[in-house]
Amino acid sequence: METRWLNADERATWLRLVAVLELLPGVLDSQLRRDAGITHFEYFVLAMLSEATDHTLRMTSLAQRTSATLPRLSHVVRRLEEKGLVERNPCPEDGRASNARLTTAGWDEVAAAAPEHVRTVRRNVLDPLTPAQLTQLRRIGEALLTQLDPEGRMTGLYNPADTAGDAPSR
Repeated sequence: METRWLNADERATWLRLVAVLELLPGVLDSQLRRDAGITHFEYFVLAMLSEATDHTLRMTSLAQRTSATLPRLSHVVRRLEEKGLVERNPCPEDGRASNARLTTAGWDEVAAAAPEHVRTVRRNVLDPLTPAQLTQLRRIGEALLTQLDPEGRMTGLYNPADTAGDAPSR
């Protein structure tokens, strides 16, 4: 099969996306480490639990929602347990599985971190865009996720019907 090389416009688009993918995680991590003492991924885990029924998810579901491997998620949840933000318990429906539950301290942590995190997201991602560009970005994200996540593991992240209304924003 012959390689379809990128033309100048495709290359410029690709390089800008790569730059965003490289820069944005550092911006989010820096803000959350400074203001809350947690990483962006730790915040993301707490946020996913904050949006779940009873603030509890089976570890495999939490791994899917955060697009993490179970070993990586287990390591992060262990750190969050040590901080008193999450607790793990056997799953009542399947004793071989574990559930992660957001503690009261975990809820307080994610709720306290959310306002500055949202300001950071707005300042660096949303506010520079026009309403039309936001719509385009959402549609672009949906198109890319259809390709990258054909099983729909992360559907809860981009399907508003699957999220709770009282949870801190991601």
